Amino acid sequence: MQKDQYGNLLTTSSVKARDAYVRGLDCNLAAAPGAEEAFQEAITEDENFALAHLAIARNRQVEGRGVSGRESYAAAKACAEGLSPREQGHLAIIGSLLEGRSDGIYEKAYAHLQEFPRDVMIAQACLGVFSLIGFGGQPGREAENLALSSMLAPYYGDDWWFLSTHAFSQMEAGQLEPAARSIERSLAINPRNANGSHHRAHLYYEVGETKAGLAYLKDWIENYDPQGVMHCHLSWHIALWALAEGDVKTMWEVADTAIDPKTSTGPALNIVTDMPALLYRAELAGVEVAPERWQAISDYATARFAKPRLGFADVHAALAHAMAGNAEGVATIIEKANGPAEDLVRALAEAFQAFAKQDWQLTTEHLTKAISDHARIGGSRAQRDLIELAMAAALARRGRAEEAKRLLMSRRPQALGTIAQTISN
Repeated sequence: MQKDQYGNLLTTSSVKARDAYVRGLDCNLAAAPGAEEAFQEAITEDENFALAHLAIARNRQVEGRGVSGRESYAAAKACAEGLSPREQGHLAIIGSLLEGRSDGIYEKAYAHLQEFPRDVMIAQACLGVFSLIGFGGQPGREAENLALSSMLAPYYGDDWWFLSTHAFSQMEAGQLEPAARSIERSLAINPRNANGSHHRAHLYYEVGETKAGLAYLKDWIENYDPQGVMHCHLSWHIALWALAEGDVKTMWEVADTAIDPKTSTGPALNIVTDMPALLYRAELAGVEVAPERWQAISDYATARFAKPRLGFADVHAALAHAMAGNAEGVATIIEKANGPAEDLVRALAEAFQAFAKQDWQLTTEHLTKAISDHARIGGSRAQRDLIELAMAAALARRGRAEEAKRLLMSRRPQALGTIAQTISN
């Protein structure tokens, strides 16, 4: 048997298969192109390499191509005989995610990590804002995320992937100085980690350093393949900072080439969340948004997320539908919202519908139901700032501008320099 770069046993006797798998895992963790090709090379060297088959299926799911990974998942299960206990648990947990079964999986993954803390793909599935914790819909999500990454920290040391992930957990929980130390250590080891650059961008955002963040990310993304899974979302950060700087021309250029559903190569989840969020913040900043843009993202949401199933996507789909005048789309989400955060999904969908109708009082009433713990819907603080901004804008348009300012000062004081520019009236 061989071992991966984290010391985990791999059921393969082929050194070449092991080396290709390790290379694929590094690409996966760095959100770099080439992961699937490396995993496929591992299978070419050893067609019975179960975890390589499984890694292809999981990689495709993360990239929004989950349906095309079914054959790989089936192949992984067909090779399951003789796997080590760690690999058996790994296959069971990742397999549940591939099958769309999330109930009780975090608890199983947590128990697995207590026994095998360096099983990095299981740790990856649990940590972050798009994860079992992130989409778990439970109160105290940010604290749980930090608690898990803190528990795992002694087992990973100066691993670049873990330091980057831990930094994100720290900053989402408000620990900005420790997050800065963690992310700088990570990027010093692997500066071309797209997830690391993303987490560094979030730190710039959280401390309100718009110019520095924009300069850093524009420079970093120049050498990042547009096919990379993070390209769309990194572009969203650039577009937001361009908007904050008043550079509307750049904002639209980035949106049209990297975020718009007609051109973006990003996962559907990123497109359906990032495009409505950008258009909304642009409108709040007084930028004219053509109705056709709202219609296009509403149509995309209908096509790709027709059945409400993931709160974070559903909230943004509701925003797109409301601003496009798609009453049927909003109604579907309100009526059929499900999952642990369905109460927040309904409240936010109703709020965005009221906002689109310029019913400011009703907007604030619905937002009040959601604003105290909207982390439950998933996504980062930066992404969920659209909720604070919507509330502040609605208050301002009700003649309560001072209350709107106090809201932002009390809830987002560090990031105020970044987000305040997006309310113009």
